[in-house]
Amino acid sequence: MNQAEFDPRAGLTQAQLDAYWMPFTGNRQFKKDPRIMVRAEGKYYFSADGRRIFDGLSGLWTSGAGHARVQIIEAVNRQLSTLDYAPSFQFGHPGAFQLAERIGSFMPEGLDRVFFTGSGSESVDTALKIARAWWRQRGMAHKTRLIGRVKGYHGVNFGGISVGGLAPNRGLYGGLLEADHLRHTGLPENTFVRGQPEYGAHLADELEQLVQLHDAATIAAVIVEPMAGSGGVWPPPAGYLQRLRELCSKHDILLIFDEVITGFGRVGANTGAAAFGVTPDLITLAKQLTNGVIPMGAVAARRDIYDTFMERGGPEYALELPHGYTYSAHPAACAAGLATLDLLESEGLIERVRSTVAPLLEEAVHSLRGQAMVSDIRNFGAAAALTLEAVPGEPLRRPFEVAMRMWDKGYYVRYGGDTIQLGLPFTTEAEEIDGLVDALAGSLAA
Repeated sequence: MNQAEFDPRAGLTQAQLDAYWMPFTGNRQFKKDPRIMVRAEGKYYFSADGRRIFDGLSGLWTSGAGHARVQIIEAVNRQLSTLDYAPSFQFGHPGAFQLAERIGSFMPEGLDRVFFTGSGSESVDTALKIARAWWRQRGMAHKTRLIGRVKGYHGVNFGGISVGGLAPNRGLYGGLLEADHLRHTGLPENTFVRGQPEYGAHLADELEQLVQLHDAATIAAVIVEPMAGSGGVWPPPAGYLQRLRELCSKHDILLIFDEVITGFGRVGANTGAAAFGVTPDLITLAKQLTNGVIPMGAVAARRDIYDTFMERGGPEYALELPHGYTYSAHPAACAAGLATLDLLESEGLIERVRSTVAPLLEEAVHSLRGQAMVSDIRNFGAAAALTLEAVPGEPLRRPFEVAMRMWDKGYYVRYGGDTIQLGLPFTTEAEEIDGLVDALAGSLAA
């Protein structure tokens, strides 16, 4: 088919374009020049104007196993033809219990009690509620304060933006939950570091200052991403997470790892907790759990946290935790989750990230050091980010312009804040990484 025969708007009318209030999008610019994807297969999208687009972010950090995987599609189709929906309040279906046990097998030892949600944002709010409720169940209702981190991203619900540390995500919404924030881990000494920085563990000691300020008796939980993703791919300094763990244990504070991005392979391990050798008390999950096929999230909790609610929940028929969502443990999502975890294991995709994709990406992306406007490069696992020098007075402009040039060259990458972010499919080959980085070099030079 001739290029001219393609409709770049995929037949959409202006009224249809105007009707959709798009999330995290400059709606005015987009609707003047739509970027429409109409098909996906493997590591590629296909645009409405007939081009093949390399998926340089695995969807939205969601589709590391590649798009349109037959095993997942068939599992979802079988489930929909058998049981399309089942209520999760007071009733259950087999897939929910099977997937919960399966998730537990991927988690650090002891975090094998799983609560299902519909997204990463819901997982974060669920974990924060569990943390507060757990202290209340133990007679310490005064432990309510939550500690996040600057540059942290924990979704978009009120709990998540309260502990999150990205100012643009908070500014429009007024009063938030009672929270404070640790300093982020980006340091001038760590620019252009490959993998995990050696310097910066001392930043965790700021938790001691917050304890002195607020009193540990008021603090319910600390929540961090083991590797910050949407804030710009920030691997933790060596020893930083270990020190946070020590301080949380010392002051009787729960430690929550937000692994919505890092869970199930992105960092070359089952979890960021495993990759960095630190076990938290709660882990939030989503994205790669179903390979992006069906919306789903989860919270993995320490068994003794679950047991506390069971022991203090009143009569057996009573609700131990009055919380949940209409689509918690949706049957089709559970089927997608089980098929996805089977794929990750049977094809050795998590090991492939660690042994193949991560070193290739590290070598390639750091070759961009010295390019005009690039002020830092960071990487870990199948993730990397470039920080770009800002146009005076327009800090968000340059990443947007680079990302648009990349789209024109046939590459989808994420632009956010002052960064270009990469989240490669777990099956990416060396020549695809080289092509992506060459396109970045050309886009930066332009």
